[in-house]
Amino acid sequence: MKNELMKHFVAGAESLNFAHAAREQGVSRATLVASVKELEAELGHPLFDYSASTTTLTPAGEALLATTLEQLAKQAAAAAANVAPRAARRRRRRARARARGEGRAAGR
Repeated sequence: MKNELMKHFVAGAESLNFAHAAREQGVSRATLVASVKELEAELGHPLFDYSASTTTLTPAGEALLATTLEQLAKQAAAAAANVAPRAARRRRRRARARARGEGRAAGR
């Protein structure tokens, strides 16, 4: 599944309003709906109940939303864990460079 399709689905599922979700994602409503339709075709299930008077998720849509939000939270946590060690290494390198008299203060 393409990450962009998932982002569009989550935006639509959270707002339950395709126009608002599209605006939030910076795309047209048609693009967002096309992404959702592509995702539905890929999964073989409708994710939204298009016959309802208001936008609602199907049981498959609710399940996918829960799974996707869980995956996104794990990805965010992994990214944050990856950034912290890099930032710490960068700070140590800069401190060593300053101790040796290198870096910006030495004309770098």
